[in-house]
Amino acid sequence: VQLQASGGGLVQAGGSLRLSCAPSGRTFGLHDMGWFRQPPGKAREFVSAISRSGMTTNYADSVKGRFTISRDNAENTVFLQMNTLKPEDTAVYYCAADYSGRLPLPVRVSEYDYWGQGTQVTVSS
Repeated sequence: VQLQASGGGLVQAGGSLRLSCAPSGRTFGLHDMGWFRQPPGKAREFVSAISRSGMTTNYADSVKGRFTISRDNAENTVFLQMNTLKPEDTAVYYCAADYSGRLPLPVRVSEYDYWGQGTQVTVSS
């Protein structure tokens, strides 16, 4: 599975961005999907995850109420809608795929099998 994240950019605080991740391959519907981010000089951290059916989601406390994860299995795409962005949201954002089907949804970097190249999100104050 190859993953490609897109949709990052520069936005002012309070603005919005929508990230997309388009895994290749016909097994997209068999993967739980996650979004992580890596702020400058810090470790990669969990942002959000969604089950293969789309029925179950999970969010980091820092983004609850501001970010929404969704997926369109027909289009082989997972999205991260980011609203009310803050300067502390500045990071490289990565999408990841987990084939295990474990519940609760994985939140650790080590629990994901496939990773894509990140997309830079910069929020100015």
